[in-house]
Formats: sequence, structure tokens, C-alpha cells
Amino acid sequence: MRSIEELAKAAKRSSEVLRSVGTDQKNQALAAIASQLKEEEEDILKANSEDCEKAQKEGMRPILLDRLKLTPKRIDEMIEGVDRLIELDDPIGEVLEGSTRPNGLEIRKIRVPFGVVGMIFEARPNVAVDAACLCLKASDACLLRGGKEAILSTTALTECMRRALVKSGLPEDTICLTQDTSHESADQMMQAKGLIDVLIPRGSARLIQTVVENSKVPFIETGVGNCHIYVDEWADLDKAIAITVNAKTSRPSVCNAAESLVVHSRVAGEFLPRLVKAMPQVTLYGDGRAKALVPTMETASEEDFGREYLDLKMSVRIVDTLQQAIDHIAKYSTGHSETIVTENLKNARIFTSQVDSAAVYVNASTRFTDGGQFGEGAEIGISTQKLHARGPMGIKALTTTKFVVWGDGQIRL
Repeated sequence: MRSIEELAKAAKRSSEVLRSVGTDQKNQALAAIASQLKEEEEDILKANSEDCEKAQKEGMRPILLDRLKLTPKRIDEMIEGVDRLIELDDPIGEVLEGSTRPNGLEIRKIRVPFGVVGMIFEARPNVAVDAACLCLKASDACLLRGGKEAILSTTALTECMRRALVKSGLPEDTICLTQDTSHESADQMMQAKGLIDVLIPRGSARLIQTVVENSKVPFIETGVGNCHIYVDEWADLDKAIAITVNAKTSRPSVCNAAESLVVHSRVAGEFLPRLVKAMPQVTLYGDGRAKALVPTMETASEEDFGREYLDLKMSVRIVDTLQQAIDHIAKYSTGHSETIVTENLKNARIFTSQVDSAAVYVNASTRFTDGGQFGEGAEIGISTQKLHARGPMGIKALTTTKFVVWGDGQIRL
């Protein structure tokens, strides 16, 4: 088993090769990966079945088990994601700004790859494909470190992609995976400054906080998602029901699922009983006013309003004004995604201007916060920070810039 240092050095060497690889060859490699995934589907599903069986025996919650599980449909979705990447423009070499100075210097700011992207993620094997293919399109090599629960699945997927790279004439170490799923391997990646150019953690709040506190490698902080829905006094309640049910129940284990519901007091009496009937599988944790309307609710604690449940659970608070809703979101939000349901244009504009999150919606589900849904192909994560990248991170978020300056003998006096 290769060490983190050995893998990072191998990825670094591959990244140097990728700098001179053109768009056509990268797209050919992506097409080869898509084809190889389909060809090896049976072996991938077998490996994943072993992971799922072990996780189930060890007591993994059903909703988290759903994140781990691969199906033929989910592999097809991976392949579709790779195909979408092929169709996207290559960002490398894009001229972002340009000027000619009075002294004749021609200055161009262009988009270039990071080099090596380190990715630490948990029990979601599809992340290996999303991350590796996005990095490849951005001319980056990647070093992947997945969770122990998905190690057989991520190994099968990574080896599949590496075989496709070889067929395409690219270094197989363009995509590297460590077999070491211990905390030590994650720590070593955080300390690999000079070998890994940027680190992206994708997983639990605990994982992300560990990277924030300990990494010497520059990192992008991604998506703990305490996402809010605010049902305004001017809401169309049919829309509000549909949006809330979708945002909470369509896939409750992902970071763009809604976790918190804020309802204006003028509509709460009609809306909340209807909502309970529309999603009976969801346990609601309400404040005193919400419980008075729906006595079957659990009593919400202060911690419940700030919690990312990743489950069929949701907190509920009733407010009397739009500003109270905005203040509640500001206090408890993780800066991921929030939505207002309203037919009042003024209220919508106030909400979108004052709520400071990576994605702010009007009359739409928070579940759309996704690289594919935003036209970025796949995504490597959802950034909740404000520097470099924010929101769903597609290809361009995996690049940096440099200045290229053309002269004709100019010297500075």
C-alpha cells in the first residue's frame, strides 16, 4: 500500500503532464471512463453490495445506507454526469482579463489548473467519480481518500477509471486513491503542503471542522447544510407544501435537503396541519406556537434549530414578520441554501438581498443546489465559504489564475 506522500508525489508528476494535455484528449479520456464504468458495472455493484452488507451488519442507519448504495440507475447517472462534462467548455487557458499598458506590455489573466486536488470524503462512492472527472476536465490530478464504509466501492470505481486513463494515453496516477481510511491518512493529507495544492473535505460537520482546524494545505470549506424554508404570509400554500415536501423528503441524507421550516403566523394555522398530512413520515420539532397548532409535534430544543438532521426530521418555528424569519435564518443557518415561498415581489427581494447564504431561492426547493442542476456538469462539493468559490463547485472552481505578460524589451525605470 502506497503512503500518502508517495501517492501525492505520483499525482504531482501526473499533474505536470496534464498541463500540456489538450481538450480533445481530456474529453477522450472522459469518454473512456464513461464506457469503462458501464463495462465494469457488474463488478462495481458486487463490490458495493459487500460494502452495504457490512455496513448494515454494523448498524448503519437506513438513510445513510442509501447514500452508500449503488444501483444500475445510479451508475447510469454517474455516466450521464461524465457525458455532461465532455460537453462543457474547457476552462483551461480562458482569458479572463486583458490590457495593454502605456509602455506596450500586454497583460493577460488566464485560467490554469491547481495541480493536485486532495479530496477527503465519507461513505458516498459516487463522489470518487464526480471528483476525479471534474479534476481531469480542469487538468488537475487528484488524490482521493474515502470512508472505510465504502472502501471496496471506491476502489472498484477508481481502478476502473485508472484503466480508462491508460487506454487514453494519460498517466494512471492522474487519479489516485489511498487504501488507508484511518484518521492518520486524513491528517497526513492535511499536512502535505507543497504536494497537495488544495484540499476539499466533503462529509460531516466533524470532518469539515477537523480540516478547518488542522490543515496546513489550503482548503475549501464545504457544505454542512442546515437549509431553511420560509413560508411567507403571502405564500401560495399549494406551492409551499410541494416545495417543503420535496426539499425534506426526496433525499433527506444530502446537504441540500431542508432541515428547518419557518412559517409566518398568519398562514401557520392552515399550512402546518396540511403539511403534516402531506409528509407523515417526517418528525417535526416545533416551538411552543407550532405545537399549539399541531400537538403531535415534538418539542424543539435550541439545538434542534441549528441541527443538520440528515434524516426525516425537521425543526419548525413560527414568526410574525419577514424580518424575524431573516433573523432566525441568520442565527442558525450554515450558509448553504435557503428559500422563501411568497407571491410578494417586495418580500422576495428583501429576502434575497438580506439572507447571506451560498444559494438563496424564491419559490423553489433547496434540492436544486447541485452542480448538475446549475449547469456545471457534476460537482465536487458545495462551498459555504466566501473566498475563491461559493455554492456548487464545478470545473471552474478547480482552477486558479495566473498573469501572462508579453513584452518587447521593456525595463522598469
